[in-house]
Amino acid sequence: MNEKVRRIEPRRLKGFRDLSGDVVSARERMIAAVRAVYERYGFTPLETPALEFVDCLGKFLPESDQPDAGVFSFRDEDEAWVALRYDLTAPLSRYVAMNLNDLPMPFRRYQVGPVWRVEKPGPGRFREFYQFDFDTVGSASMLADAEACMIMSETLEALGIARGDYIIRVNNRKVLNGVLERVARGDADGGGALDPAAALAILRSIDKLDKVGIEGVEQLLGRGRKDESGAFIKGIELLPEQIRLVRDYLEIRSDSRTGLLSALTGLVEASTVGREGLDELRQIDEALTAGGFSADRVTFDSTVVRGLEYYTGPVFEGALTFEIKDDDGQVRQFGSVFGGGRYDELVKRFLGREIPATGASIGVDRLLSALTHLGKVSTRTATAPVLVTRLDKTLTAEYQRIASELRDAGINAELYVGTQNIGKQFQYASRSGKVACIVMGSDELGRGEVSIKDLRLGEELSKDVGEDRKRWLEQQPAQATVPRTQLVEHVRGLLRKWG
Repeated sequence: MNEKVRRIEPRRLKGFRDLSGDVVSARERMIAAVRAVYERYGFTPLETPALEFVDCLGKFLPESDQPDAGVFSFRDEDEAWVALRYDLTAPLSRYVAMNLNDLPMPFRRYQVGPVWRVEKPGPGRFREFYQFDFDTVGSASMLADAEACMIMSETLEALGIARGDYIIRVNNRKVLNGVLERVARGDADGGGALDPAAALAILRSIDKLDKVGIEGVEQLLGRGRKDESGAFIKGIELLPEQIRLVRDYLEIRSDSRTGLLSALTGLVEASTVGREGLDELRQIDEALTAGGFSADRVTFDSTVVRGLEYYTGPVFEGALTFEIKDDDGQVRQFGSVFGGGRYDELVKRFLGREIPATGASIGVDRLLSALTHLGKVSTRTATAPVLVTRLDKTLTAEYQRIASELRDAGINAELYVGTQNIGKQFQYASRSGKVACIVMGSDELGRGEVSIKDLRLGEELSKDVGEDRKRWLEQQPAQATVPRTQLVEHVRGLLRKWG
């Protein structure tokens, strides 16, 4: 007696995605281009585990109001709390602390891989996403921070993003701390200090400037504001004069790096930490200028904060400035795809002493989306661009020889293993992003010839076919017949043609 088999409903966790092969391949090509820039500056690869002890990860996420908030965590067999990493920097600090005596200093590494955060999913916002980091550990020199900005700029340009379509923005948390000293007093004399929790709350309110605007930031600093859903977000409840100081700071602008430094000087010159931050920015400016990186590539911007708690000095952000339409149909700039900063105290949690460090991270999926929008990457590139079709089942051995000949010549080729229907084979080739199909029947074999169908040209020509499509198909303008001995040469030319 047959029992009824219970069918399981196929479903996926909220905030997670399935990625097709063409998207994964496009991402790998982008990663290879980024890796080449990182290695050009002397960075070497590192891999760390996806799981870490929660106390080793630390809690630095902007969303984390509770010890286990913001991360996927559970107890292991020893009842210790472990979690999936939420970034690649916290695991790096643990690795450095464990291997400090064996590492060359400065230690310069890059790492790419998935990270996980328990966040509210939304358009373009996922709970699993890729990051691609580079970091310099063991150097307090602002040359390392300037170099990070150079790498961010060169990476974006290596991916085909033109100057004018991106900008690297730089600020310094120490300058912000100098402003906060004034906010603590509510006047221009400086010398005050805010509670660390209050200071962090102000920084995170400022960090929302791009999303809520200057008026929204003022509301967050004051009594609070309603978000898009209508929910009320309680404010910090600063005094009006304190809010005015923050607004004055955020409204400082200059077309030059030195101009912004001059404008900021009057605001934080009474603060020791503020002056230190300005001096670090001056050193970065000198290094950038010497390296040929002008303000059209790297600029100073007082509004850059970065949401992570562990930043201690310079912070930087790479933003794409071309315009797109968002999910609501509103025109806006694409925004941030790269970010980082200096975190001199992250390793200190383990060793009890400061180990200076700085670095930056790419939001891989977001940057890939931007490149796709700009037409800089193709998600139609097949791993094997050539399909050897099977027109006659009695010639299967010959088709296998053709596929092997192409592979031996360094050309990735796939022998079709499905149905004999040639129409379905062409359809498969088109859907899987092939560039060319090899077609040979008994007549071609007898003449020592093969036919090569240029799928990309066929697509281009078919756009202008008009009503006489049947006659166009019969003429096959995108198909050429060549001697069998010229197969490899002709296919190579076709692949070069379509890049």
